[in-house]
Amino acid sequence: MSRPFTVVAVVVLWLVSLLQALRLVLGWPITIDGVAIPLWASGLACMAAAGLATMVSRELRSRP
Repeated sequence: MSRPFTVVAVVVLWLVSLLQALRLVLGWPITIDGVAIPLWASGLACMAAAGLATMVSRELRSRP
């Protein structure tokens, strides 16, 4: 683990994915400047963050 920033990035991306999944499951409402953000947006954000975390962690493991 000679790349500490990459490890931090993976952890942050997994946390974002977890929080988005929790919002999706628990139905937490989010309103930004009077506009309600739909729950399906959290599903997309969850998949995107999890996908990025997976790709970065695979890249980290593949490098010597």
